[in-house]
Amino acid sequence: MLKVAIARRTGDFSLDVAFTAPNGVTAVLGRSGAGKSTLVSAVAGLVRPDEGRIMLGDVALFDRAARIDLAPRKRRVGVVFQESRLFPHLSVRSNLLFGRRRRRGATGPSFDQVVETLGIGALLPRSPRSLSGGERQRVAIGRALLSAPHALLFDEPLAALDSERKGEILPFLETLVREVSLPVLYVTHALEEAQRLAERLVVLAAGRIVAEGPLEQAIAAAGLASAGDRFLDGVTVEATVAELDERYGLTGLSLGAHRVWVPGLIGQPGDAARLRFLARDLALALVPPERTSVRNVLPGVVRGLKRGEGPYASVMVDVGGAVLRAEITRRAADDLQLAPGRVVYALVKSVAVSRA
Repeated sequence: MLKVAIARRTGDFSLDVAFTAPNGVTAVLGRSGAGKSTLVSAVAGLVRPDEGRIMLGDVALFDRAARIDLAPRKRRVGVVFQESRLFPHLSVRSNLLFGRRRRRGATGPSFDQVVETLGIGALLPRSPRSLSGGERQRVAIGRALLSAPHALLFDEPLAALDSERKGEILPFLETLVREVSLPVLYVTHALEEAQRLAERLVVLAAGRIVAEGPLEQAIAAAGLASAGDRFLDGVTVEATVAELDERYGLTGLSLGAHRVWVPGLIGQPGDAARLRFLARDLALALVPPERTSVRNVLPGVVRGLKRGEGPYASVMVDVGGAVLRAEITRRAADDLQLAPGRVVYALVKSVAVSRA
């Protein structure tokens, strides 16, 4: 577990944060200037906090009171920045082997395992200058993994990539985070990246934590679901594959005690899957409709209702422990007399549910 409790002041800006990051991905979300890069640089040992402690397991990486400040090379932390920072005069293979030389006797994934996981076997003889942005980032991730780190830090690794390159690298990141058993800090300004990769979320604003915890709980606590940002228009939930309907090419997933049907055959029964529901695709009813093309009629309870200044209202509905969001008109909310505690039915077409 990574434990961070630090403060640092630079000019008019001050960072003052305290949180824990267990094994798995903890996303650090915030706009430019929120303090994300300062935070990751402090954990990596690239900047020194004015006070506080940074613990990785039982090892103090930084402790102002005890006058401990380990050098970056001694922290056993792998870092991937926006720019890949590969050595341009070395081949891809040599860049990866440089990471392995930094193990200093520690055990970690093998060279072949990393190359296979990241799909970079064909790139080994090439120069970094000949690679696309997505390919360079995959090599940078491989180099960090081969150093046998005890934690991984990603400082907006997709920020410099276009949408096509992001689409290229995200599947590799998803595979990576499933296979490593390390604390991973993933710094980003894009909520959809956090929703796709992370289990926990820390939301930063002006150097302070405004929300922290399990992904969707932190999103709701920070008020992101009603922010109106194009990245914040959906909810991602954890589900389990329950059954496959091969005749119609559908997968039934368990969401609490409820069944959600989605297009395509996804995995095998028992596999975990993430589903994304867009707020604009959810309709609400007080009674379950009959003879409808909508396959997913999910009973739930209203947990929150926010009326905007315009014609819209955001309704948070607890369905089997997962909190979904429906964007409806204020008039519809009033006609249905929606309020916390009201039992409703969330209606969503199978074709509107996507796998996150």
